[in-house]
Amino acid sequence: MAGQISASHGRLHPAVEPFARHEIDVGDGHILYAEECGNPQGRPVLVLHGGPGGGCSPYMRRFFDPEHFRVVLFDQRGCGRSRPTASVQANTTAHLIDDIALIRARLGIDRWLLFGGSWGATLALAYAQAHPDHVTGLVLRGVFLGMRSELDWFYGGGAARFFPDLWERFQEPIPESERHDMIAAYHRRLFDDDLGRQARFAQPWLMWENALAGLQSQAAGHAPADYARAFARLENHYFSNGCFLDEGQLLRDRARIEHLPAIIVQGRYDMVCPPASAHRLAQGWDRAELRLVPASGHALSEPRITAELAAVMDGIRDEDRSRRAPR
Repeated sequence: MAGQISASHGRLHPAVEPFARHEIDVGDGHILYAEECGNPQGRPVLVLHGGPGGGCSPYMRRFFDPEHFRVVLFDQRGCGRSRPTASVQANTTAHLIDDIALIRARLGIDRWLLFGGSWGATLALAYAQAHPDHVTGLVLRGVFLGMRSELDWFYGGGAARFFPDLWERFQEPIPESERHDMIAAYHRRLFDDDLGRQARFAQPWLMWENALAGLQSQAAGHAPADYARAFARLENHYFSNGCFLDEGQLLRDRARIEHLPAIIVQGRYDMVCPPASAHRLAQGWDRAELRLVPASGHALSEPRITAELAAVMDGIRDEDRSRRAPR
């Protein structure tokens, strides 16, 4: 079911601390940070953060009733509390899918619900299509399908038509002769041998995205240097390689997961990942529900997006409880 505008409202749950933290050696020199929150006996949910390179935050724990859900969060290769920071060695979508499979097995989880936004939605779809038997459903936000047209929109002048001042600032560090391919131009600098140069170019890369993430767009300030470097390098690495997906792969292979339920929460005015991708994904998927959220952009912290996702997860909790209630 596609095209619905939801009027439901939810609230975040109180902040919680993890009941377990893990450092998991996934090989290739990578050590992943993972944590578990909520009820150790609860319904398993895997949270997939965006970017690539964004890492998880305590804020992400609050979408889930801690009495009902066993929530697993982890920082993907090269970012957050995983090590080594900003590394793109052995860092592809296939590696991340294998990491998720390893974490699931390590934690003794058979099947879990996937909760991911932006790049996290991309990875959720890719993992679900690779391992549908280990997924109970998907909750997606700000859908990004890893397609050339989406990258062209954001880095090739589409979004720039709405934000010419911020686009000018993004282009400013790049010589005019290289501005026809901003991803490649930034790649040369983010992967320079000079760490100081990497750091200098990481900031405008991150600021362009952050400034457009919220509906009330404004120029974003500088982020911590280590975070900006990891985010920019990883994101650019994935985008330079087509997200390590065949063009249109996630739409092509959708039949593998069409038996699973999905709820897609999409900001009507998302400038980072416009609603066209979410609409394409939901069309013809009978068990998918697309909720277009009015007056909202891309960010997880957008008030209406936050409320809708909280309501979705509370609704899933209530459905679980009603199925278990004696009749």
